[in-house]
Amino acid sequence: MTRAAAVIGSLGVLVAAWLLLVSMNGALDDERAFRGAVGCASGSGEADRRGGDCLWTVAARIERTEEETGRKTSSYWLYVTEADGTSSRTRITGSAQEHPVARAKARVEVTYWRGQIRYVDFDSGRRYTTADPRGDYKLFCAWGLAVGFHGLLYLWLWYWHARLSDGPPRTAGWQAGVPITGGFCLTAVGAFAPWPTDSPAAAFRLVGVCALVVVAACSVAALVLWWRRRGDDTVAVTPAVPAAEQVFPGRILGEVPYASGTSRKGYLVAGPAHLAATPDRAGAAERRQVPPTLTPVRVRPPYWTDPARAGNALRSLVLECEDDGVRVLIVTRRKHMPWVLGALQPTPCANSSGRRNTDVP
Repeated sequence: MTRAAAVIGSLGVLVAAWLLLVSMNGALDDERAFRGAVGCASGSGEADRRGGDCLWTVAARIERTEEETGRKTSSYWLYVTEADGTSSRTRITGSAQEHPVARAKARVEVTYWRGQIRYVDFDSGRRYTTADPRGDYKLFCAWGLAVGFHGLLYLWLWYWHARLSDGPPRTAGWQAGVPITGGFCLTAVGAFAPWPTDSPAAAFRLVGVCALVVVAACSVAALVLWWRRRGDDTVAVTPAVPAAEQVFPGRILGEVPYASGTSRKGYLVAGPAHLAATPDRAGAAERRQVPPTLTPVRVRPPYWTDPARAGNALRSLVLECEDDGVRVLIVTRRKHMPWVLGALQPTPCANSSGRRNTDVP
């Protein structure tokens, strides 16, 4: 996990740098060049005028229009024939019936820049084509900011897992969960910011303001979580002795012979004074009986430092146990933990050696 987070985070930051520093700047250069372009000189050749950096406007006649299908944004192809007989087409966002209406046989003027039709002048107005370079930077800016923030989020996860996850498990909520939430919020802000703004600087300012808000909210959340989760995290569970055997999802983790297998799914069988682990959903095959030497210590939430697949932090609880000095964890859902504790209680006829401690908070 640590290595994967570092690789993904580093790739995300590199891709974001390329999008913002290379792709976006290239799109901005094209936009500035288009905005500053002037009409072609009368003495230049047709090839130079049609494909050059100057604006070349020619008269044309609309032959037909064709609605573009299969796209989320509606658009249509405009087919035109110029005065010298040259036929070409260009795509325009919207519908051919929108103002100005593109009618067949109507006279228009098309303007070329760098070999593409950038806008069309109708009698009643101008329509820019999808080749209009103005605003193309927004897509690169949005992707760059979103991918960059997402990459930084993975780098934080790598740093936290490598340097901080061995700390008190109670700090995981505000050391990992709160920054993750803030990172996703900033990713969404970065993806949105370029579209309502009119320049990269304005988009960055919007991201900066939102970042201050996110940091302030995350700081308050971290402080609240730290305050609520300080101290002991033992969960009080009342044992419930099952009247008959109950089979439910759960796992026994530890260096003991009766631990659950390597399968992702495991089950526990709880009955009066006995508990077993099994991979069988029916609870009949390959039972591993828990010995009387297992001593319950306390019930707590899952920790980041627990073995892999120890349980869902929102739905599971962990019973810490000892078996002749060996640490054992029993993981199951909250609603099933009373059965586990009840199954570990000795029967009235058991000896008085007191090997099982049933005084679990």
